[in-house]
Amino acid sequence: MATMTIRNIDDQLKARLRVQAAQHGRSMEDEARDILRAALSTEPPRGLSLVGAIRARVAPLGGLELDLPARDPIRTPPELA
Repeated sequence: MATMTIRNIDDQLKARLRVQAAQHGRSMEDEARDILRAALSTEPPRGLSLVGAIRARVAPLGGLELDLPARDPIRTPPELA
């Protein structure tokens, strides 16, 4: 297992951690470990894809039909001999 040191913790935050650890009957280190485990145990919710986000934003505005020009067939590439 790796060791980790956390520096510059606000005194009020440290006091709250101490109180919460005492309420749960464990050390501050065990309490911090449990808090981290709980915070990181679930996957963050995945948002919409970029396309989905754009569609969701513009859907209330209605749709728009575009007349697309006909496409020409692919040209034969030139020979570069």
